[in-house]
Amino acid sequence: MRVSLVYPGIVGKGFDSIGQGMDSGWISHGLAILAPCAVQAGHDVNLIDLRALKGWDHFRATVAQRRPDVVAVTMMSVDYNPGMRCLEIVRAVDPKIITMVGGPHPTIMPDELANHPHVDHVFMGEGEETFPDALNRLARGEALPRIIPGTHPDLDAVPYADRNLFPDEWRRQGYTVTSPEASFVEELPPPFVTIIAGRGCMYNCSYCQPAERHIFGRKVRRRSVASVMGELRELRARYRFNSLMFHDDCLTEDREWVEAFCRAYAAEGFTQPFFCQSRADIIVKNEDMVALMARTGLRGYFIGFESGSDRVLRFIRKGTRRWHNLEAARICRRYGISIWANYMMGIPTETKEEVLETISMLKEIDPDYYSPAFYTPHPGSDLYDYCMEHNLSLIRNHDSYRRNPDEAKIKGIDYEWLAWAVAESQRRTWPNRLRRAIRALWRRYAHPYKVVRRLMMRHQPTTAT
Repeated sequence: MRVSLVYPGIVGKGFDSIGQGMDSGWISHGLAILAPCAVQAGHDVNLIDLRALKGWDHFRATVAQRRPDVVAVTMMSVDYNPGMRCLEIVRAVDPKIITMVGGPHPTIMPDELANHPHVDHVFMGEGEETFPDALNRLARGEALPRIIPGTHPDLDAVPYADRNLFPDEWRRQGYTVTSPEASFVEELPPPFVTIIAGRGCMYNCSYCQPAERHIFGRKVRRRSVASVMGELRELRARYRFNSLMFHDDCLTEDREWVEAFCRAYAAEGFTQPFFCQSRADIIVKNEDMVALMARTGLRGYFIGFESGSDRVLRFIRKGTRRWHNLEAARICRRYGISIWANYMMGIPTETKEEVLETISMLKEIDPDYYSPAFYTPHPGSDLYDYCMEHNLSLIRNHDSYRRNPDEAKIKGIDYEWLAWAVAESQRRTWPNRLRRAIRALWRRYAHPYKVVRRLMMRHQPTTAT
């Protein structure tokens, strides 16, 4: 069967936006893995990435030109509107095209899609096994149920993500692509790639759970180190990548896996720097592991500090305290690890005094990168249910499920004051500015390696002409 996979992620940067950072420069691993699963089953697969198109007329023309038998759209909650607009256009182009949706939102909110006239089949959970099976059944003329539950496949048996699926489509639409994915920080030079080593999260934060467990199950499943290294060797041969990032919710929660990976990464001759996600309490309890990762190539942690208030951290079931956040930052500094600080403001029950605690914490942490968000009630989480039970949600449109810190999300919050708080949280103190300026000058001019290099060049004999 001819299958068009659709990535509808244009709520952030819009159409014609390839290469513009995270929103518009990264691949969808879900689609990049589903594609080879379907190809192995004998089907012809192509990608339509809305970010690479000029607009809805361009999408309509692309569907008409490719004449798919099946159109399958991946969908997070924030992607609902463009995703459903895609299916509306598909219906208008050819009502015989079979339409499918899958991803986090259909898994968590299947009732919103189950009876929609533009949707033929809803895939819940992981689809590496169910999606190609459904295509095979359709090819044989068999009927499919409207809602198709997912399975939890052996991750080592799942094909590596087909990263060419995305850059090949971007080039087809006229883009010049020199890196498989867009690098986003100076510590990670292009060519840059992202990778996923596992699925699920063992923690119980109320703004995420139990939604994630509905998708991936209750246990964290991680690929073997051998599987990850095999993919990295393939990526090195194909792209000669200079840096990478792990997408895992918390790569460092399994210490034994991390240590085995570090040994294998070094043994294979990899020196490329990488970023990954961790937690403040893990960093504090495992400083020796942090040191090992830094020696291996770790250049930055994404850390969900979330709040500087111990009461708020308890309320959201984070499992950390303010002192964990501060000590984790000190450990990162000790080993030269950059800090990408994720934090929220406007959490239900949060007071202005507690927001100020977050600001003071960030002044002390002085992260390399700030990633603020207004708390957004996402479907499927316990904190979403809390907001609905207390009539707090201001979300009236799926586009507002973005975590952007510039739109009111729940009632009872002074968002004008919170906008000031977000700006203030990113205003560095003068001592921190001075310290950063000195560090930058040291890296540029006085680093021992650079001093030795200049001395060697200065003492090289000149050749007479």
